[in-house]
Amino acid sequence: MASILLRPSSRYWCACFRDENGRQRRETTKLTDKKAAQRIADHYENLAQRRLRAQRVREITNRLITEFYGAEVSSVSVRECVEKWLAIKRPTVTATTMDTYEKSVTKLLAFLGPAAEEDISLVSKNTLLGFRAHVAERVSSTTVNYDLKVVHAIFKDAKNQGYLVDNPAEFVEPVRREERSVERRPFTLNELRAVLAVANDEWKSLIRFGLYTGQRLGDISALTWANLDLEQNTIRLEPRKTRKTRKVLTIPIAEPLRAHILSLPAGESPKAPLHPRAYRAVTQERKNGRKNTSDLSTEFVNLLVSVGIREPIVRKRTGKGFGGRRVSSELSFHSLRHTAVSLLKETGAPHAVVQELIGHESEAVSRAYTHVGIEALQKAAAALPTI
Repeated sequence: MASILLRPSSRYWCACFRDENGRQRRETTKLTDKKAAQRIADHYENLAQRRLRAQRVREITNRLITEFYGAEVSSVSVRECVEKWLAIKRPTVTATTMDTYEKSVTKLLAFLGPAAEEDISLVSKNTLLGFRAHVAERVSSTTVNYDLKVVHAIFKDAKNQGYLVDNPAEFVEPVRREERSVERRPFTLNELRAVLAVANDEWKSLIRFGLYTGQRLGDISALTWANLDLEQNTIRLEPRKTRKTRKVLTIPIAEPLRAHILSLPAGESPKAPLHPRAYRAVTQERKNGRKNTSDLSTEFVNLLVSVGIREPIVRKRTGKGFGGRRVSSELSFHSLRHTAVSLLKETGAPHAVVQELIGHESEAVSRAYTHVGIEALQKAAAALPTI
């Protein structure tokens, strides 16, 4: 049975109790009222001997704090905390980044199940370790560590907001990065010519834009005539992936791409898309909450399969749903970006010029190409081969 004592050197009652191992413990109650101090001592003993469930501990502690200290204890469920964190982040990041945040928290809430509606203080380190193991069975180490990064940010914010005393995510470490079994590679020119031979007109155009600009499929699909300046012979666009930094790329138009552009039917207005069907596809995916180009990417893969340079996508039932680990391939539309880099380097273009032309993001690279002029970019683009 817990007891209290008043030390000569203090005006506060001290709680005396034993823990679950029978060891004598003493903790100050910071109270001068004897009856109130005894209630705190009894509560300490219940805690030390693990007699109460975590939710009950929280309820009693909150009630005692409110009664004796007149202070309200902040409380929020995991779901509420996640929603608050997302609301804070939404105005500060791009739609693509927001989409990845939402995917990560959806995994967390699904893993917690009914516990997502309980107080966030009840989430333990072991629970989050279980989440890490659960996700690691289904996705790559890169995705696991990104999900953990989001979880860390949520629980850190919860602690800053006063909902947590200790952050259970603090010591949940990332998983070891796995070696990629398949490395992406650039296309050979003969492979590209084979694909162009079977592609329809719009895909021929998308492929040429991918090769001569090095940009991603989503950004190329979103191009309109307003992005082109044929007088200055440049393409100006703001890549979705780097939209947070507001980086606008000015890409010189290589002569083979210019000849192709001049062969296209002119749009009725500057806002008309260069690739109407692809433009509609990415626009529709965004309306459906899918901020990627999965359908177009699959079409491109099918083109590669049709000329025998890639194996078809085989979807096997694994029991892990659509969140399962994806199988990597050495060739995809993104390989055109690798091809552009390889061809530019083969022309002898300086590394800084290649990075500026392609639009790679890196502080070190940014410092390197701060003074790269349009003339150097035009010279590099002019050296690209015709396909």
